[in-house]
Amino acid sequence: MDRWELLRRVTAFPLSAGGLSEELLSGSFRSVFKGQGIEFDEARHYQTGDDARFIDWNVSARLGEPYVKMYREEREFSVFVILDSSPSMFTSLWPAGAEEISAYDQGVLAAALIAFSAEKAGQRVGALFFDRDIVRIFPPRKGRRHIMGVLGAAVERGDRSAGSSPAGPQAHGSNLGAALSGAARILKRRSLVVVVTDFFASAWEQEFEDLAIRHDLIAIGIGNPLDRDLPDLGLIPLEDPETGVHFYGASAVPAFRKDWSRWYRERRDFVESLCRRSGAACLFLAAGEDSSAALNRFFSNRKPVHRVRRRSSPRGFQ
Repeated sequence: MDRWELLRRVTAFPLSAGGLSEELLSGSFRSVFKGQGIEFDEARHYQTGDDARFIDWNVSARLGEPYVKMYREEREFSVFVILDSSPSMFTSLWPAGAEEISAYDQGVLAAALIAFSAEKAGQRVGALFFDRDIVRIFPPRKGRRHIMGVLGAAVERGDRSAGSSPAGPQAHGSNLGAALSGAARILKRRSLVVVVTDFFASAWEQEFEDLAIRHDLIAIGIGNPLDRDLPDLGLIPLEDPETGVHFYGASAVPAFRKDWSRWYRERRDFVESLCRRSGAACLFLAAGEDSSAALNRFFSNRKPVHRVRRRSSPRGFQ
């Protein structure tokens, strides 16, 4: 998809974001957009039935009688998008006759829908772009002008990244762990964090779980239409977009196609398992899929997930 077509689709989204905004507000993320955070308000005398966990021991010791902390609801939240712009997001293996839209373009479209929906809900929107490093940060702010600036930068970022090629084995990569850690440092209050990536990365699991403890986390995995079912295309030239290594794939061999599909299925299963364990929500989108319909289904069917905190997480799927 060229830049102008992507911009045309993005700029049309404010007209269709209202329905998605309603789904966000009526589903299990309602508390996020309505404000489930709490801030300290005052201390008052302890009353029978008060939760002992909220006793303010400092005030109680100073005044000689028990006091409890009172909190007020925080009405505003931030929606923060972490967008992967590493080379693997610009794949080019497509079924015959299909529209060639990269995983990155699909991610931008999904991010745009969420951003405009958050705007309609009156929330701040921020973003972080990354590849092997964090390349740009947009602090959360309100307003259509701010959102269009973020999305315009995302489209421009895609133009530059799509035209680049690795210069060596270590020239590029996807440092998802650094991006997650960076978001944790930026966001001081509980926010809705949306991670848009293909998950072609390693050593990011602990940062993911840590972020899920403090924030409402959604993982949107972007895939290629041929990830699940590679057809017989004969001997096909392939390139690892993260390292620039070239090789050939024998797609005419059934065992090769079976291993291809199994690898992608196991990677997806690993991400879904990690999301369940950490309490994050998970959605997989194929490049070219209708983002609006997929996101509406996702948020309308979203059910609360109970977090289970673990001391350590397994090594990354590679």
